[in-house]
Parts: sequence; C-alpha cells; structure tokens
Amino acid sequence: MQSSTHNHRVNNSLCIDRQVAAGRAMSSAVPPQPVPPLDQTLREYLRALEPLLPPDEFQHTQNKVLKFGQSGGLGPRLQDGLLRRARTSNNWLSDWWVQHAYLESRQPLPVHSNPAISLPQRDHCDWRGQLLFASKLIAAVLDFRAKVNTGQLPVEYMRGEPLCTQLFPLLFSSCRIPGPKHDYISHHALSRRSPTHITVVRNYQFFQLEVYNSDGSRMTESQIHGQLLRIRAASWKTDKEPMGLLTSEHRRTWGQAYKRLLRDKVNKDSVRAIEQGLFTLCLDSPVMRISDEKYASRMAAQVLHGGGTFSNSGNRWFDKTLQFIVGEDGSWGLLYEQATAEGPPIATLLDHVLDYCQKPDPKRSPLVPLPMPRKLYFLIDKDIKRDIEHAKQNLDILINDLDVNVFNFRRFGKDLPKQHGLSPNAFIQVALQLSYYRVHGEVCPACDMVSLRMFRGGRTEFIRSPTRQTLDFIQAFDDPALSREAKLQLFREAVDVYSALTDRALRGQGLDRHLLGLKLQAIEEGLSIPKVFMDTAYGLATHWRLRTGQVPSNTDSVMCFGPLVPDGYAVCYNPQADHVHFSVTAFNCCEETDAETLARSLKHTIIGCTAF
Repeated sequence: MQSSTHNHRVNNSLCIDRQVAAGRAMSSAVPPQPVPPLDQTLREYLRALEPLLPPDEFQHTQNKVLKFGQSGGLGPRLQDGLLRRARTSNNWLSDWWVQHAYLESRQPLPVHSNPAISLPQRDHCDWRGQLLFASKLIAAVLDFRAKVNTGQLPVEYMRGEPLCTQLFPLLFSSCRIPGPKHDYISHHALSRRSPTHITVVRNYQFFQLEVYNSDGSRMTESQIHGQLLRIRAASWKTDKEPMGLLTSEHRRTWGQAYKRLLRDKVNKDSVRAIEQGLFTLCLDSPVMRISDEKYASRMAAQVLHGGGTFSNSGNRWFDKTLQFIVGEDGSWGLLYEQATAEGPPIATLLDHVLDYCQKPDPKRSPLVPLPMPRKLYFLIDKDIKRDIEHAKQNLDILINDLDVNVFNFRRFGKDLPKQHGLSPNAFIQVALQLSYYRVHGEVCPACDMVSLRMFRGGRTEFIRSPTRQTLDFIQAFDDPALSREAKLQLFREAVDVYSALTDRALRGQGLDRHLLGLKLQAIEEGLSIPKVFMDTAYGLATHWRLRTGQVPSNTDSVMCFGPLVPDGYAVCYNPQADHVHFSVTAFNCCEETDAETLARSLKHTIIGCTAF
C-alpha cells in the first residue's frame, strides 16, 4: 500500500510538471497585454461621459482631464510607471484587478460577487437519478482536469488568435480565504502533493471523498456512485448547524469567525479539507414546485444562493472556486468564485462537462474495496453558534431582497441580427439601454464584460455604454416625425459603434482598466489620488446601474448574479440561434428598480428594434 501511495504521488508530481510546462508553453504563444496610449484613453473617457453629463459639467470635467494628460503633468508620469510595470510583470494589470475588484471587497460573496450558471433541467426527479447524474458529472470534471494536467486541452481561439490557458490549472483545489482588510486565494493544485479528493455536501454535512485510486487512476463512475450512496446513507438527517452559511457573511465578519473556528484542531482539519478539495459537489434537496413560468427563475436563484436557510443555502461553501449543484428535482448548475477566474474558462469547463455527459462510462470498475468517505466534523461552541445564527439572519435578508426574473425570449435569436450584418451582442446592448430609458426616463452607465485571454495572464475588460450614438437612437425611437429609414440608420450606427468598442476592448485598448491602472499607480507611488478620479463625473461614470454579461455557451444555460449597486440591475443573456435566455435581477429595497418591469420592457424593446 505504501508503494502504491508513493507511485501515486510520483505520478501526480509528473502530471503537475507537465501541467505547468504546458501552461507556460501556451502562455508564450500569446502576447503580453498592452498598455493603451494615454491620450487615446482620455479621449475615449470624455466620449463616454458625453451622453451622461449636462454641457456645463462636461466642460468642467473636460478641463480636469486635459490638465491630467498634458505633457509634463501627472498623467504621463503615471503612464510611464505602467509601462515599466508592463515590462517586468507577467501582466501589468491582472494582479491589481483581482486585488481591487475581488479580494479587497468586503461585501458577501453570494449575490454580490459569485455568479451562478443554471443549466437545463435533467429528466431525473428523485435521489436515485440525482446520484447517477452526480457521478457522471464528477467523472466529467476529473476528465477535464486530466486534460489540463497533461496539456491535452484543445487550444481555443478568438478571432483567429490563441487564448491564454494560465487560469485553467488554478480552477482546481483553490479557495478564497477571508481576512480582516482583504482576502487571499489559497491554491493547492500546483503543490507537489496535489489533493486527490473532492468535498460533497448534503443536508448541510460535508464529506471528504477520494476520487482517485491508490495507483493514481481516476475512479470510475460506478465507483463514485457507490461512494455517493454511502454519503447519502450517512447524511439522512439535516445537520442542526449549517457551517457553510458562515461563508455567506460580510467578509470582515466571516474573517473574524474564521479565526475563532480554526482555534479548534478538528474544525481546522475540516475547513482545510474543504479548501484543498478539487471542487465541491452540493447535493440539494428538492424545492417546492411552482408554475413552469417561474421555475427557471427559481432554479437560477437556487444555484445562486441556495434558496435560504430553510432550503439549500447550508449546502454551500461560498469561498470555494468551483461548486457544482445537483438537485433531486433535476435542477443543476455551477456556482463559482471569481477571484481565480471569470466566466470564459468556466464556460470551457462546462462545455466539456456537457459533452462528456452525453457519452457512456468508458471504464469498468476494479473489484477493490474503497475506504468510507470521511465525514468532516465541527466543534460548535457558543461563539460559533452565535456566528451561525447571525449568518442565517443576514443571508435570509439578502436573499429576500433579491428579485430574480429569468425568461426565454423565443421570437428570434442571434441568427436574425447576423442576417442583417449586426453584432448580436451589440444589438442586445443597445436594446438594453433603450429598455432602461423607457422604464426610468434616462440612460445610465452600463458595463459589459469581455475576456482579455488573447493576452498572457489576461482577465477582463469593460465595454461601457451608452455612447452618443446610442443616445441619439433612443431619443429618436418614439419620435413620430422621423422616418423608419432614419431610425434604422441611427440604430445601425449605435450597434456599429458598440461593435467597434468591443473590438477595441478585445485588443487590450479599453479605457476602464487603464484608468484603474493609472489610479492604482498613483497609490503605488505614494501620491495623492489624481483629481480626475475624485471628480463627481468619475463617480457617476463608475456607478454601474446596468451590470451585464453574455454567456459564451453553446447550450441553454442561464447566468445569474446580483446588481453592482443598490439602485441598479444585473442582466445576463445567452443568445442561441433562434432564442435568447435572459436573467434580470434587482434589489427589492430600492423603490426605483423592478426586475419584472425591466424584463417586460426588454421583451417589447427587442421586438420593437426589429420592427423597422
């Protein structure tokens, strides 16, 4: 047995070496992320402000921006600092972005940060089908990991250019760790003794499940299924104390509870097992049946936050990078923590899982006894008990405050805009601004995230709207004095300009990450934050009332997350050939916003944009 374990570790180390080498080879095939020219970014920033500000405020901001960028001023000095940083780092922005956007945020991870992807309902409707599918799902994810480890993952391309793969090895055995002022990410996949287990949680109880045999081979679906049956038998009753709820707290509050929790050796051992596991599988109980019309919204909310403390929220460890959710009622999906990776690598993983799940189990199970999955125990003292009770109250308040509206727009999909030479994504973004305008009587700052994986270590960039062309179209849309042809021309111009912004962002020439870099460079040099970033216009321009995202998927999945600001919306969409899936969220505490109203406006607006 010792020899087998030793061989397993040796094999694991070899896999990791190949994995790192493959990642480096792929990284060398993509260029470094460029630092955009300063004058270009400042020019585009002013263009972005134009539709949002009255003329007098725009003139005031323009003077500040021009002063910031003038020769010999602060802007060129900070730009030189970014260029130096770019020459000496893997990526001049990514570490800063992760720290600023994620690790320094103190908001709870559920709703505010972690995106959920809800996938088409499976045809099982009981625990037997749940465990069979969960076994297949685990095998599929392990197969993906094997391809990452051995460098066999097919190279992805965007617009003919290869994409960076640095993030793929980091998806596994990683977890966000809470801290008092900022969090950090714990990565275990690249260690010499890479973990060989996952964690499974059912009825709020966590289990450590080894998914590799002693010779280093992956367990078969049949072996995994047998182990899941054992876990079910050992977790027939719901635990009184849902430890996972602690991870749903405000990050400072959770950080303090985390310290208290780890004082006990048993607790520390259990927490470490969860953090180091390859990923987490959440076996959810069925939820109350509702109308078919609202079921898609209910499924998305279940994946996003678990439905509350009387439902499945205790079956989560929100800090974990990857959490696959499988419900008894056929619902399933993925909840992920973004500090390690945003959507595009996750979409690649899900595409692989869906493809794998269409195939029969390729391996026969060896006739060897398997160790019992290890239940993870927690010692609950009065302080931890109090922490859990507070987490219950706060999470239920947050969940009750979030309105989720998911719908399938069936009139047409991405093929229709393509037939008219229009970008489907730009088409939807312009329609979104018009929808917001019709509900609120004004346009608002909106961010649409795109991937920067064409560059080494690249993460994301924002495409921001509205543009002046979008505002012109919106103001003309309901004007009876304008002809159909004139409105069509304005619509096409708005879509084309947004497409151009998308292309610029994909080439690393977006403005928002560059502006952030300039601000952080000033802080890095110990300087006062430049006045251009203290201006009210900058605060307005970055108060994202529309947080949007397109799901790059070939299946009928729905992504869902909460708004970035209390008076905002989050809108995700997945354009398929002849239909589009949408999710709209808003906070009930804001009297000005309503997810159902915006969703209804969006349906009518999209139809109206094709009535030309």
